[in-house]
Amino acid sequence: MGKLTYEGNVSIDVEDRTLLHLQVVIGAKLRRGEAFHFTWRDDPSIGDGRTTVWVHPRSSLVYKFYGSRTPRLNRAWVDALAQTANAPGGLFIVSEPPEPAAGDDLTGE
Repeated sequence: MGKLTYEGNVSIDVEDRTLLHLQVVIGAKLRRGEAFHFTWRDDPSIGDGRTTVWVHPRSSLVYKFYGSRTPRLNRAWVDALAQTANAPGGLFIVSEPPEPAAGDDLTGE
């Protein structure tokens, strides 16, 4: 279980695999200078609501991975998360789609 901390005082506990995919998507957006909302469901222990933060290039973000191994990246999941991040509602965690089979055309052509 990993942790993403925003501005030093708001955090979310997420599986390391999910956190890696979020890091890739958030990093890509911030490298391009893009700001966006990021929303997640809160744990029932803190009210079972949701939290939204405004992520921008000057945001302070810490990604804490508790596992020693880097999970394998699923490009289809990165694309699905990026699609939400580029929509008006902003980034939110979606279920991991199956990875394309080896040799599948990822360009959609």
